[in-house]
Amino acid sequence: MEVRFKGNRKEYFIWPSEEPLALHDPVIVEVERGHDLGRVSALGPVALRKCGGGCTGCSLAEAAAAPPTPERRIVRRASPDDAALADRLHQDEAEVRRKVMERVKQHTLPMKVSDAEWQWDKKKLTVYFTAEQRVDFRALVRDLASLFHTRIELRQIGARDEAKRLDGVGRCGRQFCCSSWLPELRPVSLSLAKDQHLSLNPSQISGGCGRLLCCLRYEHDFYVQTRKRFPKEGKVLRTAVGSERVLAVDIFRETVTLRAEDAGDTRVVSLEKLKEEVARDG
Repeated sequence: MEVRFKGNRKEYFIWPSEEPLALHDPVIVEVERGHDLGRVSALGPVALRKCGGGCTGCSLAEAAAAPPTPERRIVRRASPDDAALADRLHQDEAEVRRKVMERVKQHTLPMKVSDAEWQWDKKKLTVYFTAEQRVDFRALVRDLASLFHTRIELRQIGARDEAKRLDGVGRCGRQFCCSSWLPELRPVSLSLAKDQHLSLNPSQISGGCGRLLCCLRYEHDFYVQTRKRFPKEGKVLRTAVGSERVLAVDIFRETVTLRAEDAGDTRVVSLEKLKEEVARDG
């Protein structure tokens, strides 16, 4: 079973009972020290395939010969009281985050507190933060442990992971892809924008996290494959009017802009017609 927790965090567990579970069912699961509450997000063959293909929290995907088997199990289906307790803990997490931010300020640490997450049994409190450099937070951990009387884990995350946890609305007017449906955050480089002839202005191709938009990857393969049918920009071709240099290509209108090498005249011709001219005069 794939079980999701706050902030799109997910882990994989086995369900030893014959009683069927359904998607979105709340369940109590085994964790490192105690129990936590999450909701079923995938089950059966789908969960098994996702666990073996993209699980990064355990070493299950290493066994290529045999299907991966999670070591932890779902203890039981969560009761309404269990779910109500989890809801109360989530409501308290905003206040917890505020207190953590106060202690970070007291310790003058160069870090930004992104989120706080209680384990369902309150045996652990995880604090997520971002920082530009490595932070020595040992004194802060001791301070927080005495304040909340539980085990404290400080976890540093990147800007894109922070956006995935906190969610939001992108420049397209829709919920962040990383928070709603995108299964994994793949690297996004500036070359993806260059290949699509997009503006290289960071304000126009960056998401709410301040990093390059994840959606720059969506159509990249289409652009790369389609441009293979067109001559490269800057190349000199022998056409019906003589030697012409390729100025630009329009993959949607299927046209090529050319400029004569001698007269400097510019014309726009369809890709099909250009291929006929090159074949005839070449």
